[in-house]
Amino acid sequence: MEAKKISEETESGSGESKKEKNNSGSKSSSKKVLPYMQNRELSWLTFNKRVLDQGEDHNVPLLERLTFVSIFSSNLQEFFMVRVGSLTDLSLVKKELRENKTLMTPDEQIKAIHEHCHELYPEQERIFERIQEQLAKEGIRQLQPKDLNEEQESYLRTYLHDKVSPFLSPQIINARHPFPHLENGSLYVLLRLDEEHTPNESSSKSKKKEKNVGANDATFGLIPLPRQAERIIVLPGEGLQFILLENALKLLVEEVFSMYVTKRASVICVTRNADIDANDGVDEIDYDYREHMKRILKKRARLAPVRLETDTPLSAVTEKFLLKRLNLEPHQVYVTKVPLDMGYAWALGGMIDEEVAKRVTSKPFTPQWPACLDKNRSIIEQICEQDVLLSYPYESMDPFVQLLREAANDPSVLSIKITLYRLASQSHLAEALLAAAENGKEVTALFELRARFDESNNIEWSQRFEQAGAHVIYGFHDFKVHSKICTITRHSEQGIQHITQLGTGNYNEKTSKLYTDFSFITTNEGIGKDAAEFFRNMSLENTSNNYQNISVAPLQIKPLILKKIDEQIELAKKGLPNGVLFKTNSITDKEIIDKIAESSQAGVHTTLFVRGISCIVPGVEGYTDNVEVVSIVGRLLEHSRIYGFGPHDEMELYLASADLMTRNMDKRIEIAWPITEDALRQQILEYLDISLSDTTKLRKLQSNLEFTPLEYFAEVNKAGVIDSFDSQEYLIKKAKKDYKDSIEKREEENRKRSAVAQAQRLRDTETLRYAASVATPVQVEAILTKAAISEPSIKTATEPEQLITVEETEVTAKKESSLASNKESTVSEIEKPVTNTQEVQSKTAPSASAVEKAVVSAPEPVPTNQHVVAEVLPAQETPSQDAIQLVEKKEKKPGFFKRLKFLFTGHF
Repeated sequence: MEAKKISEETESGSGESKKEKNNSGSKSSSKKVLPYMQNRELSWLTFNKRVLDQGEDHNVPLLERLTFVSIFSSNLQEFFMVRVGSLTDLSLVKKELRENKTLMTPDEQIKAIHEHCHELYPEQERIFERIQEQLAKEGIRQLQPKDLNEEQESYLRTYLHDKVSPFLSPQIINARHPFPHLENGSLYVLLRLDEEHTPNESSSKSKKKEKNVGANDATFGLIPLPRQAERIIVLPGEGLQFILLENALKLLVEEVFSMYVTKRASVICVTRNADIDANDGVDEIDYDYREHMKRILKKRARLAPVRLETDTPLSAVTEKFLLKRLNLEPHQVYVTKVPLDMGYAWALGGMIDEEVAKRVTSKPFTPQWPACLDKNRSIIEQICEQDVLLSYPYESMDPFVQLLREAANDPSVLSIKITLYRLASQSHLAEALLAAAENGKEVTALFELRARFDESNNIEWSQRFEQAGAHVIYGFHDFKVHSKICTITRHSEQGIQHITQLGTGNYNEKTSKLYTDFSFITTNEGIGKDAAEFFRNMSLENTSNNYQNISVAPLQIKPLILKKIDEQIELAKKGLPNGVLFKTNSITDKEIIDKIAESSQAGVHTTLFVRGISCIVPGVEGYTDNVEVVSIVGRLLEHSRIYGFGPHDEMELYLASADLMTRNMDKRIEIAWPITEDALRQQILEYLDISLSDTTKLRKLQSNLEFTPLEYFAEVNKAGVIDSFDSQEYLIKKAKKDYKDSIEKREEENRKRSAVAQAQRLRDTETLRYAASVATPVQVEAILTKAAISEPSIKTATEPEQLITVEETEVTAKKESSLASNKESTVSEIEKPVTNTQEVQSKTAPSASAVEKAVVSAPEPVPTNQHVVAEVLPAQETPSQDAIQLVEKKEKKPGFFKRLKFLFTGHF
């Protein structure tokens, strides 16, 4: 329950005794508010303002600016559902609770939130209307009923009658008809209704009657938006002209409520508290947890309202009526001209002309296949050769999905185990796991059914997994399993092997194209054994195991962080190079914030790359002088978690699933792991350097809590910064270039391999003919047997480190071609019937030096099967009569000869 999480942050810190914590309410007024901390909720609202700011950033294409307004709205909707809902619950607790950073009570926080939001709504409206004006110039017009011409109104009325009216469910609300349940986030058209005036009733009498009507006596009409109807109704006209369904329905109110006189219609939307404890009721002895979660979701849908939005100001009677029925206060009502559901913005890009789309949208990009992996080779084989670090969304999730597909069909694979927090509704990854289960692999899937707002999707997937024969387990009673880990156990030549994947983000193909994350895949046995132990512990709900190669919250990650910061403090005290860097979605944990402030006072420079909430205030003299907080809000959502300790070039790096939040550190199962391989460390450091060199989207938090743009971040990018440098756009282009370069490199290597193989075949052909002419059948068998143990010459020649240059290959090939030409007569003699052994020796058997040249002429260090011939067959040996007959009868009995030919040329 989110309220519990908030209440966990209401005490002053982990250093207090239990007795002090129990008395925290009465002592709160005497506690000191530290100047380097700010309230979590207000920090989040500042973050969402940065999202809204993208709506007026001219570096962002016009239609995408509209989608940022949409993101702002949906973010705020969830914020009210979860955070304001939680605070509302806490405000009902009799004991006075104060959050542990600014010592604000729940009521004080709620008041501050509404004050802030009433400032944000006009700002959103201003930005939205400005975007609408500019879209109209591009031929994209959103119309209101008053804007319609005669043709458009006629078309719209026909459309509504034919395609919308059959699905309408209008309702009357008055003393005889109870107030209906208004669903969370759904849109309704609401209007006042008066009974029809009689012809004799005067206008003044009607006004007097209206004045005397109270909220209890009033009659209202309500039309829920039908889910079956299209939200966007395209109208006749030049370009794209459209009207939203809720606005179109205002044309029908007189017809729908024809027995009444209709007043002005408004579109309304209620936001309900979505904070509900998934553990409520789970102490019963017998219960199905999945069914329990279904009941919880139904209960959430009927929780108390926390906000009311309307597209027009409400009359005094209507507002009083709604506030009473919804149990809301006036400050919880928000009036805005911005559509109450901005989700339609995402669909417009697919409805406009291609030429217009080029002007108002970003050039689409597709995540690239990573340059480090060959698309045409087995992923399992390549992972066994090297660890891999994928960078989403610049690189695709496809290699990991392909890894699971291979594992599903690999006879050597014994089991696949994975944690699943959020899945796409259509998931290739999940399908690969289902296929593995159906193929008889042992598949264990740990589903976290309490992943907020993904509960229903996870319930459906868990049912499918069980039906496929997978072993399904759920998260702990008290801890959400938020870690992202998968382990594949298989037989290998060395014994049991583990292929382990660890991620900073979810296994969701959809969000992997929008969120920046890292996915680490390794065959490191230390990590593999820890991963196997992790899943054993999860099945037993054991959180106390001490892992050796990974760190697991709630017991290991925070101590690791505090210890590493202490190490940097000691380095700073000795005057040695030091540093701390965190990339995280949010930082709220007070103990970590205090430690960062302590390190700052010791002279440790700390860079915090924070997308969302930052409860630490940088640049506060005497406290956080050496702390910098930067943030990027851009086209892609910065989601990866990186912990770094030490000076830049020597930085000890960890990746993690955990943000620096109290809930992640103390109330979730999270995983952090070190990146020790230098190439992968450099990959992460390069990513950080590029991101922190951004001059377009990067903002720096000042001590006055304002975020300001940066033109230059000298401490990170000592080489300077390109003007208008957008790090995300650069990384998109870089991934594309890296993939293209890898293709060209592999093609060049293949050309070299082909040239080497061709030269090798020329040499092997000479040796083959000699061996066939002089060897006994027993020697031929010896050659074949010995060669079968060796690597075939062509395959060996493909190893990159054994390649010679193309120029060297061409020279060798010419020499061998010349040698073959000089021996043409000799070869033709071999093909004739032989009657004299000495003649064969003199005409076909090369001299000792020639044989030595033939055997050794392969470019070193390329081993060849000529060495095998040399070891088995002495160069000066006289061919036996059996060998001669074998050559004579090669067309009739080609066995030995063909097998030798295949040995040296790779084909019969």
